[in-house]
Amino acid sequence: MPRVKIPRKSTAIDMTAMCDVAFLLLTFFILTAKPKAEDPVPVDTPGASTSVSIPEKDIATLTVGQGKVFFGVEGPDVRKELLTQMGSKYNVGFTQAQVNKFANMNTIGVPVAQIGQYLDAEPADRERIKQPGVPADTTGTSELYNWVHEARVVTKNLHGTEMRVTIKGDSKEEYPTIKKIIAILQKQEVNKFSFITSLKGESK
Repeated sequence: MPRVKIPRKSTAIDMTAMCDVAFLLLTFFILTAKPKAEDPVPVDTPGASTSVSIPEKDIATLTVGQGKVFFGVEGPDVRKELLTQMGSKYNVGFTQAQVNKFANMNTIGVPVAQIGQYLDAEPADRERIKQPGVPADTTGTSELYNWVHEARVVTKNLHGTEMRVTIKGDSKEEYPTIKKIIAILQKQEVNKFSFITSLKGESK
């Protein structure tokens, strides 16, 4: 007897579940990704042969460029309490709206007395303002000294840990500026800090 030929059917794979998983993963990475903050001044970091990751919390960054120093600390809760402490130290009052704006800022580079006016400016106008940098005189207790000191106190009180300090300087920055910052850190016995560099051969 002749064989009965069974008609061939095309194989169909339902990709709906896989597409759902792909879009869920994509959404997760987009929502949890931390955007790279723009530096307040152009900074061409020096190259290094090794790479060590810096922590994402309990860390302060001193950005140095064009002879100016900018201060930044991680954590909205730390920033809020820090601004309040600095306002009390310099007898400058800040509204709750100003405190909330400061909590979303990565760096600050204006004297404490001018922070309120700087925060009240519109975001577009704020980007156009040339910040003079945090006063970092080494002859007395400078504002940079107090920013670092108060940030260490606030981090210790809120998170129960010591705040780490990093310096992000331009490779062409003159040594006296870096020396001045190191002297301010050593004045409050911060003898352990890190320098942010870029991996040699890595595109900047």
